[in-house]
Amino acid sequence: MPVTRRNLPQFFASHSLVPMTGIFWRRHLVLWVLLLASTLGVMAGATVAPVLALIQNDLDVSGTAAGFIITTHGLTIAVTSPLVGCAIDRWGVRAPLGAGLVLYGLGGGAGLVAPDYPSLIASRFALGLGASVVFTGTTVALLTLYQGSMRDRVMGWRTTATTAGGVLWPLLAGVLGGVSWHAAFGIYLVGIPLGVAALLAMPTGASPGSGPGETSGGLFGLLRTSPALLGLAGIVLASGIMMYVPAVFLPKRLEEIGITSPFLVAVYGVTLAAVTASLVGLVYARVRARLSHAAILRLAAVSWLGAFLLYGTVSHPVPLLLAPAFAGVGNALAMPALTVLIADHAPAGLRGRATSLQGTAMFTGQFLSPLLAGPLIAATSHTTGFLAAGGVAAAVLTTATLTRVAATPEPAEPAESSPAPS
Repeated sequence: MPVTRRNLPQFFASHSLVPMTGIFWRRHLVLWVLLLASTLGVMAGATVAPVLALIQNDLDVSGTAAGFIITTHGLTIAVTSPLVGCAIDRWGVRAPLGAGLVLYGLGGGAGLVAPDYPSLIASRFALGLGASVVFTGTTVALLTLYQGSMRDRVMGWRTTATTAGGVLWPLLAGVLGGVSWHAAFGIYLVGIPLGVAALLAMPTGASPGSGPGETSGGLFGLLRTSPALLGLAGIVLASGIMMYVPAVFLPKRLEEIGITSPFLVAVYGVTLAAVTASLVGLVYARVRARLSHAAILRLAAVSWLGAFLLYGTVSHPVPLLLAPAFAGVGNALAMPALTVLIADHAPAGLRGRATSLQGTAMFTGQFLSPLLAGPLIAATSHTTGFLAAGGVAAAVLTTATLTRVAATPEPAEPAESSPAPS
């Protein structure tokens, strides 16, 4: 109907800006909640790292026992992710995600009052269960609410948020750790208001749950019908192994070439890679518009391979700066591509279980990384260890090039380019 002076009041009455504004802000609130919640996975271990030595001295535990404070939550995520995926497929994402965020806050925040080592480890198991729900829940929610080009954009933003959180949360923990190591655990309490916000803002139509009758066959049936999921999970496992090699062993490698300043070690080990990954995340949608998922994975593998060749062979500080930059590019390209590929190889009713494979594979790889690389480096050298990690990157490149694992399946349903309505 054309708008004239006579029907102008009727037009405004039928096109009220109030509900449109409400929907607009609610969608943005959901996106902000999901992006902030996505930073909590890397925050779970990174928050403890600045105060780990203080905890070890105060509780009088060995270095191995102190290490369990960082790794316990990751192992819990790896073990519980399939159960979490099953729950999300059955009951939807809204309630489990809200509860998982609250559990994350309570489990992590329990470190504020933990009197001894056993109680602290028990709290880390609770944190890990909450983090498992948050990791799978945020992934399923983003994949459900956003489709088409908007999904690629949001996946890139998620990479940026996650990597930025991996830098900012530890810095805040370090500041609070100056008060006491207990105070650093207060950061985890952010999960509680995020959980409440998720329950209030998440649309009920986001992954509504399919019920027991529509998810028959379960995860093993899904793997039989979509064997590419095993290959994709293998790539995620390999990426988890590679990511933790620099995190654990790079400081000693830098010491060999005369870099011992804590600030420079942070730049080579975490900061530069995170900055690079954040920048790539902001332009990921443009990259995806020009390249297929398979091409993106090949580019990520080439970046990883270049990073580990530099880590293992370069002894001059300036060209060595390219290594963390390449690593950041590889991580920022691979994670969103793998997330979408895994989801697209599963029907909507099994998306939670398919996505849970990523959590299990990623955190299993991180847990195994020092167990595999440590003995190799101890028996040979840091150069050999980093070159071996480069061999893993070469295997990923070969898989993405010579197989159809990274091929995007035909869409089972039409894709939309905007969020699902609330």
